[in-house]
Parts: sequence; C-alpha cells; structure tokens
Amino acid sequence: MAGPRHVPVLLDRVVSLLAPALDADGAVLVDCTLGLGGHSEAVLERCPRARVIGIDRDPQALAMSRERLAPYGERFTAVHAVYDEIPDVLAGQGLDEVAGVLFDLGVSSMQLDLPERGFAYAVDAPLDMRMDGSTGPTAADVLNTYSARDLARVLKEYGEEKMARRIADAVVRERATEPFSTSGRLVALLYDVIPAPARRTGGHPAKRTFQALRMEVNDELGVLRRAMPAAVEAIGLGGRVVVESYHSLEDRLVKRVFADATRLDVPDDLPFVPEGAEPSYRLVTRGAEQADDTEVEENPRAASVRLRAIERIRTTHPSRSSKGAER
Repeated sequence: MAGPRHVPVLLDRVVSLLAPALDADGAVLVDCTLGLGGHSEAVLERCPRARVIGIDRDPQALAMSRERLAPYGERFTAVHAVYDEIPDVLAGQGLDEVAGVLFDLGVSSMQLDLPERGFAYAVDAPLDMRMDGSTGPTAADVLNTYSARDLARVLKEYGEEKMARRIADAVVRERATEPFSTSGRLVALLYDVIPAPARRTGGHPAKRTFQALRMEVNDELGVLRRAMPAAVEAIGLGGRVVVESYHSLEDRLVKRVFADATRLDVPDDLPFVPEGAEPSYRLVTRGAEQADDTEVEENPRAASVRLRAIERIRTTHPSRSSKGAER
C-alpha cells in the first residue's frame, strides 16, 4: 500500500475546486486517472454526499485502489478503461451526466516505484513503460523498430530533447548490434551521446528521453485529445472539470479546449449578446495555477504542475467553431 510520500499534487486545492459540484446527494465524480486512489479517497472523505467512479488502464493500480477505498463501499466503483472512453464508462454505469471529472496526468508514483514496469531510469529494468501491461507495444519496441527520423520526432516533441537526432542515430546504430531490452543500456547510451555541458542542466540526462518514450508508448496526447471534449460534454449544470498537467503540450491542449468552451461566439463589434449565444461554460481558475515553494520542496513532482478548471453554467450549447482559440 502507498506510503505517506504519495500525497497527490495540490490535493487540497483540487478537492476545493470539485467540492461545490459534489455537494448534492448522489453527485458523481469520474476520477479519470485513479492511480493509487489518493484524490478519490480525499473526495470520498470530504464530500460525503458524492460517489466516485475511478478509471485506470493499469490493472495493478485498480487492485490497489479497490483495497484502499473498500471502506467506502458502494460509494466507489473502479473501472478498467482508458480515460478517452468516458462516454462508454458513463453508459455502462447508466449515467447521462456527472458532477465532476478529474485528470491528474502523467505517470503515477506506483508505476515509478515498481522497477519491473520500466518507467524509472534510476534502476536497470525491462524497457516496458506500458500503463496497461497486457496490451500494446513496449518502449523497447519503439526503440528497436522506429526509424531514426520518427524516433527523433518523438524525443523532440514529447521530451523536448535538444539532442533528439543525435540520440536517435545512436539508438539505430546500437540496435543493429543488439536490440534494446533494458533501461540500463539506454541510460548508458544517453550518457555517452549527450555532451557533459548539456548533462549539467535540466536534471538527469535520461529524464526527457524516458518521458518521451512513455508518452509515445501510451499515446498520452492522443488519449487526452479525445478525452477532454468528452469530459467537458459529460458534466451537468454546475459540474466541473479539473485538470492537473505536467507537460507543456498537455497544458496547451487543455487550455485550447477550455478556451473554446468558454468563448463568446459573437462578432467583437456586436453591441449586445443575443439570447442563446452566451457560453455554456466559465473558467474557474485564472489561467493555470501552480504549486507554491513549500509544496514543491515537499513534493518535487509539483514543480511542473499546471492546474485548470472549468464549470458548466448553462445547459444549452451555442454553436461553436470546431477550432480552439488560445487565450
């Protein structure tokens, strides 16, 4: 079971953002990234009128959360799914809408702490990185089959790795001798390829490559791109969607979806807002909230968090352009 070090990032703030939407008998929160159940436990404890549906693609996480949240009985339901399957999950539970949806994106503490999952670069382990270990390609498959061009694209786009092409060329060269299978060999290659001056900044030299591989293996941006509009659509009047992201591409995607949902869709020079043209949603947070220095010191993962929230304020849907707008 998770120890005290696994306190979710911005836990109190997340619960305070969700609480107004969950203050009704039978109000339902969908925790799209259940993990070890920290957020769900806090909601069940502090929002006694609500119940939680927890989604996770990781069977191990589901098993651990079921045990942790068993004291809450029927107020908690665990579902094995990927969170872009929100409409199917709700249909399976007989629900047309919910009061809240929560995303805490990225890799969970449990996944990092289990060496055999291959998420961590600090230990030599199989290069897996699948959040659902029963399906899909592994990180080793990506390293051993992608062209240098495609591998460089993944490293640059998802890892923001400046040495992406140099690393990709080295991987292709080395795999011709022996395919990659463990993290230790990849980490050693990164130390060889990344020049010493570049290794002195930005944390561990393997951090960006491992992040990029994980995001590619689990199609994290693709899943989020499909899930965000579905989450916004799923909440009823007064419902809220709360998102914690840790990567600039994720936060940018969330920002676009929220901006589109809250945009006043009338000409700028119109002297009044026609009835029915008002946005159906409002932003609850001003921009993206971040963790303070105290939390970052206690929980280093909080350093990169960006927290955003949106609320449905009308049930009608004004017609909208399909293109998102940046604010």
